[in-house]
Amino acid sequence: MKSFYKAAISGVIVWICAIMFFVFFGEFVLFSPGTNDFLISTILLLIGTGALLWGVTYVYSKFDQSENSPLRFGMMGTVIGLIFDSFSLANYHSIFPNLDDSQVIAFTVWMSFAYALYLIIPTFINYLQKIMLNEK
Repeated sequence: MKSFYKAAISGVIVWICAIMFFVFFGEFVLFSPGTNDFLISTILLLIGTGALLWGVTYVYSKFDQSENSPLRFGMMGTVIGLIFDSFSLANYHSIFPNLDDSQVIAFTVWMSFAYALYLIIPTFINYLQKIMLNEK
C-alpha cells in the first residue's frame, strides 16, 4: 500500500509541474489547431514530454524498487492527472487566464497524447527492467 502512496504523490507532483508549465508558457507554445505552428509545437511538446516522462519514470523506479513500480507510477499518475485535468479544463478561464479557446483545445490535444505516453513509457521501462533482471 505504501507504494501506491509514493506513486500517487509522484503523480500529483508531475501534474503540478505540467500545469504550471502551461500556466506560465502556454500562450507561447500553444497554437490554433489546423495551423503549421500547431503541428510543429505539438510534436516538439510531445518529444519533450516523452523525454521528461522517461527520465521521471527512471528516477521513480530507482526511488521505488518494488516490483512493477514503473507500471504503478504510470497508472496512478494517469488516473490522478486525468481527474485533476478534468477540473482544470472545466475551469480553464481561471486556471489558464492567458489562453484563448483555441489554445485550450491545443492543450487538450497535447494532454491526450501526453497521457498515452504516461501509460506507454512506464510500461516499456517496466518491460526493460524485467528483461535486465532475467539476464542477470
